[in-house]
Formats: sequence, C-alpha cells, structure tokens
Amino acid sequence: MNSNKRLRVGVLFGGRSGEHEVSLASAASVIRALNPEKYEAVPIGISKDGRWLVGTKARSTLPEILQSGERVSLPPDPTAPALVPIARGAGRASLTVDVVFPVLHGTFGEDGTVQGLLELAGLPYVGAGVLASAVGMDKDVQKRLFAYAGLPIVPFLAIRRSQWEQEREAVVRQIRKKFRFPVFIKPATLGSSVGMTRVGTADDLAAGMDLAAEFALKIIVERSVTAREIEVSVLGNDDVCASIPGEIVPHREFYDYTAKYLEQGTRLVIPAPLTKKQALTFQDYAVRAFRAIEGTGMSRCDFFFERRTNKIFVNELNTIPGFTAISMYPKLWEASGLPYPKLIDRLIELALELHCEKARTKYSIELPAGAAGALEG
Repeated sequence: MNSNKRLRVGVLFGGRSGEHEVSLASAASVIRALNPEKYEAVPIGISKDGRWLVGTKARSTLPEILQSGERVSLPPDPTAPALVPIARGAGRASLTVDVVFPVLHGTFGEDGTVQGLLELAGLPYVGAGVLASAVGMDKDVQKRLFAYAGLPIVPFLAIRRSQWEQEREAVVRQIRKKFRFPVFIKPATLGSSVGMTRVGTADDLAAGMDLAAEFALKIIVERSVTAREIEVSVLGNDDVCASIPGEIVPHREFYDYTAKYLEQGTRLVIPAPLTKKQALTFQDYAVRAFRAIEGTGMSRCDFFFERRTNKIFVNELNTIPGFTAISMYPKLWEASGLPYPKLIDRLIELALELHCEKARTKYSIELPAGAAGALEG
C-alpha cells in the first residue's frame, strides 16, 4: 500500500456502455465527497472507444481527461499493480493506487469484466466481485437465481437476439401465448432503462424487440405490472444491512431513461409510505436478493409493489447504482443515518477488508520434494 498516509483512490469512470454520461456524473460526485485529509483521488477515465486515460494537469476535469488525458494501461500483473503509460519516455512513471472505486455503469464496467481485470492486477476495489457483477448485469440469470432463492419475481421470458432475428413469427407467438398486453421489453444486460419499451399491442411488439436487440444478445419480455416502485440500498460483505425503503414517483408513464436523467419532475420519497411490516419485508428481500447473487460491497435493490394486490416483486439488483449526491442509493443511506462521505469511507473499508480476506486463500499447493519432477516426466 502507498507509504503516504492518505489512501490513493483510483476513481474509474466513463466506459464503453450506453450509460457513459451517467458514470461521469456519479464519479464527479464521489471525487468531491472524498475527504482530502484521508484520500488522494486519482481519476481514471475510460473513453467510449475503450482507451484508459489519466489527467495531465493537477485539476483536470473528467471531460478533459477523456478528451486529452494521457493513455495508460493496467497490466494483469499482481506483482506490480500500477497503471503504466502507453507512450513511454522521459519522466513517464507508472501510477499506483491503493484501492479502485469503479463508478462504471453497464457493459464493460458493471458486468464483471473490469472486476476480473482488477482481480488479475491484484488491486482492491469497491463493490461486487466478478460473479455478482456478471449476474447483476444479466437480468435473465439474476431473475432465475431470485426464483431459486424463493423470492417473488414478475413472470418473464428471455429471448436470444439470434432467435428473434431468425424466428420472428415464432417468438411473437410465444410472447402472445404467455402474456397479455401491455408488456415491457428491455435488453437483458443493460441498465438505466436504456433500450426499454412499454409495448401496448402486438402491432408494436416487433419495434420494441428490435430496439432492445440493438443493445444486447438477450432480450427480456415481462408482464407489465401497475405498481409503485420501491428501492432499498444494501451494504456489506458477510455482514449485510439494508437501508430504509424509498419510493420513485415518476412524472412519466414509467421510469425510463428520460425520466431518470433528462427531465425534471420525478420525485424520490424517503422514507416510502409503507407499514412497518411492509418496510421490513422489503429490507429482508433486498438482503436475500443480494446474497442470492453473492453480492459484496453495495447494491440497490429495485422492487415493484403491485397496487391492486399489494404483492411485492423483486425487479433487479444494481451492483453499481447511481452515485451522485441526489441518487437514490446514497440518499437512502443518508436517511438511514449514514451520510454520503461516511458511506464512501465504509465502501472503501469493505473493499480493503475483502481484499485482505481473499489474500488468505491458497491458489496453489506445495508439492513434496521430487514430486514436481515426477509430474514433469
């Protein structure tokens, strides 16, 4: 670890997904909240075409880093974990960090790919590991694990893009047989409601499927539920705790990308108007869902609370939720007694604790004298 008393926190932002811009807002908020007496923030940008970049000036903004930063790479080498300049030359030194805070949303950031690289590089990092990240991004696999854990989910179908493109009529028949309209159609491996459509009639089905197919190899079709949208924040590794529930009240027909990021009017109601028993059920389901995917660090669990029946459905877990100061994940913790800067402290602590725990694991065996030669023979 860095000899400096302050921890060097590599804040990883940007990325190659459709949620690139959302990531910049989250990362800027995290950097502002890092206590300068405890941490040195090292912003690390990933451009839309996948280049890794660091600032060349002391106070480079995040857009400046992405536009004109110095290109670096992270070798998968745990013996010398550091960001290495691609254009080597005089004065170009490797850049070390003590812990990485990924603030990446969507594909190539929240799906286990970056987490796998950080594991190979031997760096501690905030949030879910490779397995939970991958499962958290794949709504099909995630929902199947929830069902296996006995959690209630909305009925759904998972359709492969290749199947849709090759057997369109058969897929339409399958959907019409299983569901009444309306239905929701969305990419199976993307967040922030990118590519999601509410389809009211069979005539609009193909357009919704085509849109979702632009963003993922699998498409989710699920029954439309007239429901309140409840969210719970989860925090921990082995010892997991849940925040008080909050409610999203969108000003549009449903909580899509536009309602989330481009327009004003959506309200966050914290705490959600619920009975004590209902709130405890949401918290219990959130922790169980987190454990079902082997979550660590943080996650936000999203629910549907059906208006007609008061049934609770687990919708999905987001392993890297929005992280601006006004995002639901930190706001729920603030309302639960854990302010934003303390939340970041705790997430970094959890990352370091988990890294130390992983270091206790044996990955090789010591062979008796002469055994190695026998195996080679």
